[in-house]
Amino acid sequence: MSEQGWRDFLTAEGVEDWVVLHGGPTAVFRVGSLVEAAQLAEAVAAVPGLEERTVLTLASDRLTVRLTREMWGIEPRHIEVALAISRVARERGATADRGAVQEVQLAVAAKPDEIDLPFWRAVLGYAPMHEDNAIDPLGHGSTVWMQDLNPDKPLRHAMHVDVSVAREVAEERLAAALAAGGRIVEQSEAPAAWILADRAGNKVCIAAWPDGAVAAADDRTPPQDARAG
Repeated sequence: MSEQGWRDFLTAEGVEDWVVLHGGPTAVFRVGSLVEAAQLAEAVAAVPGLEERTVLTLASDRLTVRLTREMWGIEPRHIEVALAISRVARERGATADRGAVQEVQLAVAAKPDEIDLPFWRAVLGYAPMHEDNAIDPLGHGSTVWMQDLNPDKPLRHAMHVDVSVAREVAEERLAAALAAGGRIVEQSEAPAAWILADRAGNKVCIAAWPDGAVAAADDRTPPQDARAG
């Protein structure tokens, strides 16, 4: 796994339509109808360089394109594929909407000797992508990844939600969550990420990383909850 791929993608020219989420480069193209979304999907599917993990999701007003389903697997060729897809979308009158791009992941935490990834893959019907996660083979459900709990803490297990969004959307999403009654639990890694909780204490991480990373100069370590796929 390497950071260079996603850093190069962030600094490439012409990829403004795309957001680098935890699940890799993603774009949402607005269209006028489900028929138009299907027509655009057919055209995008003909772009050379798409791979097994590429996912196209249609809705009545948009087509969502996920190139890799993981940020760590981004290669130079993905830049060319993204540029080609954007050209196809523009030719058909579709408009990119970075604000609509997001990915929700579920982190399951346990003590290192109690992590039970095979159980989660089996019960969800998910497939492996890396040794610490599981993905929906249909491309619809949230990726699930495993997180080690500190063995010194009394807590034996926990879960939280990761919401990966575009860099310009994160603070707006944060403000909306706070207005809805949430509270900030941890913000030492802001503006890359904020950890929030609802009134019951359930936690969620709003992450603008890696999309908000300053690619050439940012040597910070990834936020604690930023993971692959």
